Amino acid sequence: MPKKIEFHFNSPEDSPGYLLGQLTILWQRKQKRVLDPLDLTQTQFVLLCALAWLSRESDAVTQVDIANQGNADRMMVSKVLRTLEEKQFITRSEHKVDTRAKVITLTSLGESVLQKALKAIEAADLEFFNNPTFEMPALNKMMVNLIDQNKDVL
Repeated sequence: MPKKIEFHFNSPEDSPGYLLGQLTILWQRKQKRVLDPLDLTQTQFVLLCALAWLSRESDAVTQVDIANQGNADRMMVSKVLRTLEEKQFITRSEHKVDTRAKVITLTSLGESVLQKALKAIEAADLEFFNNPTFEMPALNKMMVNLIDQNKDVL
């Protein structure tokens, strides 16, 4: 007979990690449903958003900039950007100063797809997180605080 496993929490519903995991799975499913018709994964969408945000401030956004913006693994970012380039959503060109870096730019097709994805995702997020028992700004503030508190994990 196996040893009795001891849990800190009395039930899964008492564990914030379990609940966050369940909520994340449901949220990702909703995002997938919205992004699939646009031929985007959630990761591709996030990296396109990072590129668009960074492009507002600079015309020489690099792969490293995109990885840093999203706290993402650089190798994963490289692979995803390669896929986005194959889909013709971005271009990669030589950096004027840093010969090791590539400048990443949204194409007009990429801008169009991203704009459609943003509208769909933002509507899906508002629907998903709409709950009369709490205010969304308070939820967002709590999540930002938790992210800041746990930056050492990155």
